[in-house]
Amino acid sequence: MSFSLAGKTALVTGAGRGIGRAIATKLATAGAAVMVNDIDDAALCETRCTLRDAGHRVERTVGDLIQPSFPEKLIEATLSAFGSVDIIVNNAGYSWDNVIQKTTDEQFQAMLEIHLVVPFRILRAASIYIRETAKREIAAGTRIMRKVVNITSIAGTDGNAGQAGYSAGKAGVIGLTKTLAKEWGRYNVNVNAVGFGLIETRLVRPLTGGQSEIEMRGHKIKIGVQQSMLDAIKQESPLGRLGTAEEAAGAVLFFCSPLSDYVTGEVLICGGGFHF
Repeated sequence: MSFSLAGKTALVTGAGRGIGRAIATKLATAGAAVMVNDIDDAALCETRCTLRDAGHRVERTVGDLIQPSFPEKLIEATLSAFGSVDIIVNNAGYSWDNVIQKTTDEQFQAMLEIHLVVPFRILRAASIYIRETAKREIAAGTRIMRKVVNITSIAGTDGNAGQAGYSAGKAGVIGLTKTLAKEWGRYNVNVNAVGFGLIETRLVRPLTGGQSEIEMRGHKIKIGVQQSMLDAIKQESPLGRLGTAEEAAGAVLFFCSPLSDYVTGEVLICGGGFHF
């Protein structure tokens, strides 16, 4: 069965690289117009240019989602550029890990902000357009399905040592997903979540001699995973490997497509069968 997202507008956060870029690519390839967002303008420009060169309709809005007023500006920019918001993928995030006795309030709160508060603010900002548009469609006797996909993790479903903040934020977004599924079903919106396992991105690259870092709001955060841990995970995974960004994006595409029109409030684990 084939499907098209032509005529749909998708918003993808954290689309500068990795899984977010792969999600934006799959949605654009399926025919959707795509608004991409990231805090890294250089990476975001690369995403937009790559997709535009392939003939897709793509715009970008760079900015920090943590700023309380920015999610509303992002929704407004999407509506201004394309006239609708039909698919929202709350993908932006990062990990800032430590055991609980070494985790500061700022560190814990940062994980809740990006993984839980930001999706809440984006969906709240989109709610006026979604409700008013759906009411007009329903009054006209038409049913047009819209999609929300929130990104969670097996750290949110299973917990993971050293990730109190990350796991709490990712668990929280499951509650947000299930609540919005019940609130927005009347507006013909499917609200689901995809939980990733270990996917090949810069956050899980093998640690080498030099420690890799990302900088977030003045903090240098170490990233990467010990090779021995990656080897152990691969051995315990039924598929015997990590997933690719394209495979992760495929699970998201299902929830964005008409194939999921009668699926809502669910969590799909895309983790190769591995659990912490």
